[in-house]
Amino acid sequence: MPNLADVIENFIKEMFQEGKNILEIQRNELASKFRCAPSQINYVLTTRFTVERGYIVESRRGGGGYIRIKKLKIRNDEFLRELIELVGDSISSSKAGGLVQFMLEEGIISKREAELFWAAINRKNLEIPLPERDRLRARLLKAMIAALLGHEEEKGD
Repeated sequence: MPNLADVIENFIKEMFQEGKNILEIQRNELASKFRCAPSQINYVLTTRFTVERGYIVESRRGGGGYIRIKKLKIRNDEFLRELIELVGDSISSSKAGGLVQFMLEEGIISKREAELFWAAINRKNLEIPLPERDRLRARLLKAMIAALLGHEEEKGD
């Protein structure tokens, strides 16, 4: 049985499937719909709708406050270059996993490619202490994304 955070995440994602790239929602209305505290909505937004997963979340507090969620548009070659920059010199396991999940959901990589990414960045396979582990994960992730980028550029020729 899915937990409440999963249910809320799926509900918001279904709203995007209606062809919208920007959603405006009321935190309190959503909390009321799911019979939870507004902080639960905040948790879902901050952990499930991140830049690494292809979303930008803006919020305005107050009486008429709202939350605006923008789904980033993807053009593979440009996006892959931006991902390499986003990864930076170091990346945590959870952020890297979110990035891989996003690439899978957007059709940038196949399920099999995602499994290869996850195997390469999994902390169990990178048995070195922090912060070196996060630096190595970033180098591996950027190398794999660069390989995808090379493949995209070959397809464009």
